[in-house]
Amino acid sequence: MAPVYLTLTSTAPDATGLGYLLHKHPERAQQFEVSAGVAHVFYPEASNERCTVALLLEVDPITLVRGRRYGGDTFALSQYVNDRPYAASSMLAVALGKVFRTAMAGRCDARPELVDQPLPLEIRVPVLPSVGGANLVRELFEPLSWTVEAMPIVLDVTVPEWGDSRYVDLLLTGSFTVAQALSHLYVLLPVLDTSKHYWVSSDEVEKLIRAAGAWLPTHPAREVITRRYLAHQRDYVASATARLTEVDDQPEETHEPPRSLPLVALRKQAVLDVLRAEGAARIVDLGCGEGALLRELIQDATFSEILGVDVSPRALELAERRLNLDRMPDSQRARLKLLQSSLTYRDARIAGYDAVVLMEVIEHLDPERLPALEDTVFGQARPRTVVVTTPNVEHNVRYEGLAAGTMRHRDHRFEWSRAEFAAWAGSVCERTGYTVAFLPIGDDDAEVGPPTQMAVFSRSDANRQEAS
Repeated sequence: MAPVYLTLTSTAPDATGLGYLLHKHPERAQQFEVSAGVAHVFYPEASNERCTVALLLEVDPITLVRGRRYGGDTFALSQYVNDRPYAASSMLAVALGKVFRTAMAGRCDARPELVDQPLPLEIRVPVLPSVGGANLVRELFEPLSWTVEAMPIVLDVTVPEWGDSRYVDLLLTGSFTVAQALSHLYVLLPVLDTSKHYWVSSDEVEKLIRAAGAWLPTHPAREVITRRYLAHQRDYVASATARLTEVDDQPEETHEPPRSLPLVALRKQAVLDVLRAEGAARIVDLGCGEGALLRELIQDATFSEILGVDVSPRALELAERRLNLDRMPDSQRARLKLLQSSLTYRDARIAGYDAVVLMEVIEHLDPERLPALEDTVFGQARPRTVVVTTPNVEHNVRYEGLAAGTMRHRDHRFEWSRAEFAAWAGSVCERTGYTVAFLPIGDDDAEVGPPTQMAVFSRSDANRQEAS
């Protein structure tokens, strides 16, 4: 067997907390069966000042070839005699995803306070294939705020005139959560290698969105990453590109100035903060799409009842898959329900909840349909709180590649300025007895305002009843 490995080091105070985050005890060496061989996890060092975990994959090339289900080398001997078992590739990424699955999902029941805490980390991959050399490694990792040292490995030290190989010795340093660091490796290792050891199917689109949805939409090399990760399968690339565009609701083919978190993450966090501040326990996500907000809601037990509503059966099917409803713990599954219904027709099933969320929904409706939506939400459902987010068209000038007068997404029917949003919200309040407050989401530019604007509607009669 041939080993390939990487190491992850934390230099944070009480560095051995890394073991809790990875769900692997520093005093125990463990091994796991994976498709390419056997993965070993052990700690070369573990002190309060410095803790290093190593993932070593012993690849069995014979077993791998005999069980292969993918195309590739047509020369039979090359299937057995090649460099793949010795270099970090999709095989190591798959092992990483299996061995550290819970850590990648951002779960740590023993030390939950560590999950969202950025740690000073070092990642070492001694033999990393890069079809594109050290420059491509830097182009992929540096936009994610890693400091990159990529040393090319010479083909033969005894024959220097042969030059460098396509391999680099990689050292990454930076401050990240463990889940973020693992997601970067999981996606970018096979991207650099450009080859996967297994058949690429439609499931790979889901894997990519799940692993990289928080950072890939704003990555300047998004197209390269998507194409390579999906093995240049045109239909899958188109599907993933559309999904990533919707995830961040950004202009296609444009890049916004970098922020500490992607806009999609800031938006979800802002909505969750409002719901918690309002004390809402029973929530309707109206126009839930494929479940981006539902995933966050179900993780918080204070939300006792969650209803995801969308007019598209296909979107609800994808939400069910992305949320893994069939494998969700019973305690969570009992709190969540998916419902097909129109946003513009009265439906008694969405009445009686504490809050209704319309996150990036109204701009997808034709303006003449807005009164029907208002009647459904503010007239018939009448929750205590309504949260509405929508793009701020004034901020569009900050998108470098967005032509003047062009909207951020091809399905947007309109985009409002702050004054237009305030006028609409004010007219709703006059007709329905709600009051409204406005909050910015994202960088609140002094000239053009934030990229996303949020209105929080409160029912006046509910406020009076609570006060009494």
